[in-house]
Amino acid sequence: MKEKTEQEAYLQLAAVCAHAEHCEQEMRDKMKRWGMDKDVQERVVARLVKERYIDNERYARAFVKDKIRYNKWGQRKVRQALWLKRIDEDIQKKVLDEIDEKEYLDVLIPLLKQKRKTTKANSDYELNQKLVRFALSRGFDFSIIRHCLEVDEDVDYGEETD
Repeated sequence: MKEKTEQEAYLQLAAVCAHAEHCEQEMRDKMKRWGMDKDVQERVVARLVKERYIDNERYARAFVKDKIRYNKWGQRKVRQALWLKRIDEDIQKKVLDEIDEKEYLDVLIPLLKQKRKTTKANSDYELNQKLVRFALSRGFDFSIIRHCLEVDEDVDYGEETD
C-alpha cells in the first residue's frame, strides 16, 4: 500500500469531518492505522482544528445528545465513552452539565417501564433489583433510578411532584 502524504491525509480527513462530527482522537487513530508519523499526525490534527473541521466540544455535545436520546445511555456510560475518546475533562463536565434533567428522565422512565413488562420476578423487591441492575448497566446513577422507581405509574413524569 502506498503511503499517504501529509496533504493527502489532510484532504481525506477534512472530507470525513465535513460529513459528520469527529474528535481529534478518531483522526489520530485513522492516521496511525495509515502508518503516519506522530509529528505528521499532530500537524494534520492542528490544521483540522484551526480550520474548524474538528472541535472536541462540538463533537462532545453531539455525541452526548445522540447517546442519551437514541442509545438510551446514562451519564456514567457517556462519560466513560468520552474518556475513551480522550475528550478533555473540562469539556466532558461542561457538556454533561448541559443535559436537561427532564429529557434525561424522559429517556429513563420509558426504558424502565418497557423493561418492567418483560422482566420476570417472584416479588416486587426482586423486580426492582433487576430494574436497578439494568439501569445501572445503561450508565444511569442509582439516585435517579431510585427516584424513577418510586414514582407512581400514573404521574406525569415531565412535571415536578410535591
